[in-house]
Amino acid sequence: MPEQYFARRPSSRRRPEAISVVLRGQALTFLTDAGVFSRKEVDRGSELLLKALEVGPCELVLDLGCGYGVLGIVSARLSEGGRVILTDVNERAAALARRNLEANRIGNAEVRIGDLYNPVAGLSFDHIVCNPPIRAGRAVVDRILREAPAHLHEGGRLWLVVRTKQGADAIRARMRAVFGNAEVVKRGSGYKVLRATKELGKEADRG
Repeated sequence: MPEQYFARRPSSRRRPEAISVVLRGQALTFLTDAGVFSRKEVDRGSELLLKALEVGPCELVLDLGCGYGVLGIVSARLSEGGRVILTDVNERAAALARRNLEANRIGNAEVRIGDLYNPVAGLSFDHIVCNPPIRAGRAVVDRILREAPAHLHEGGRLWLVVRTKQGADAIRARMRAVFGNAEVVKRGSGYKVLRATKELGKEADRG
């Protein structure tokens, strides 16, 4: 079985590349390598999520499973005066994300290595953005959903992008079970962008 991008320490031979792209009006450069997700180009799902994403100044954002940092870096540009934390279990991806913060002169973000929410224990955000690792299995995706409310402020939002053919509708139903709401805010290229909002007084579902 080929090595997956959610491996902690990828052993694949390095094949560094650089991607230049314009996202949300921002000209950005991303350094990538073998052993990380979508190393040759920014994937269409992330592009669609960024088109839908509503992040404003001075907001706190978590890029969960950041890869080489696309969602978190664009969020940092959108949230002037705010703060972004990028997390990934893949040490090679996290190292690239740190380099990409520097390459794009992002001063209001940091990268932390660890599994899902472990690196941000006790912290809450206005937004959690995630292109979830569907191939890692349902248990991982369900943990992303189940633990999200504990890491969101009241009114905070979880944003996911999922291929329609990889169960976007089923994941939306599971989001609704946790949050009491979930909507499709954008669709295209075979993907759906899903958004759930932490409602006033809604406690995290520990089930």
